[in-house]
Amino acid sequence: MNIFRLGGDLLHLASFVILLLKIFSTKSCRGISLKTQITYVVVFCARYLDLFWNFDSLYNSVMKVIFITLSVGIVYLMVWSPTISKTYSRQHDDFNLLFTFVPTFLLALVWNEKFTYDEVLWAWSIYLEAVAIIPQLIVLQREASETGFVDTLDSHYVFALGGYRALYLLNWIYRLATEPHYRNWIVWIAGLVQTAIYGEFFYYYIKARIEGGRMVLPM
Repeated sequence: MNIFRLGGDLLHLASFVILLLKIFSTKSCRGISLKTQITYVVVFCARYLDLFWNFDSLYNSVMKVIFITLSVGIVYLMVWSPTISKTYSRQHDDFNLLFTFVPTFLLALVWNEKFTYDEVLWAWSIYLEAVAIIPQLIVLQREASETGFVDTLDSHYVFALGGYRALYLLNWIYRLATEPHYRNWIVWIAGLVQTAIYGEFFYYYIKARIEGGRMVLPM
């Protein structure tokens, strides 16, 4: 554990808090991609399959349970809440998840630490997380094309997710510098791809914060 990983975990947790704050304060999930949220449920379930037999630390176990519970809870609200589900922007969230699920799973079958079911699922969760935000970015783009701007809480949510990954990059650099035998190419490359996907969003988010206005995206 180091300050970068801890900061990344806290920012990741903050992304859930921001999203739930938006849902409960506005009684709406407009602008939120259900496809992205479903992807995160799959990511966490595949990655934390070892929750019941591989105890590393209380911290890790608690965070695993929190991430699974919150991601499932968000999907539940968006699909089954009588009030909130009615606000779901279905017409904007039409990304076909087969485009991310199938290629990443095939990659996990080819490139993994060990060809066992749990290691393949772990590798799949890493690759799938790298592209999980794509449906959400598409929804933001389409919402912004109608309203002229990105909802503030939506932008904070996505920035927190991207920030968590950026801090994890620093965590890997720190570990590479301080742990002589630390190597994890699967995580490193997937993390770089994931951070790059956020690149344009980061630019316009920071630009809006500096200028003190609402975040807008190019049409």
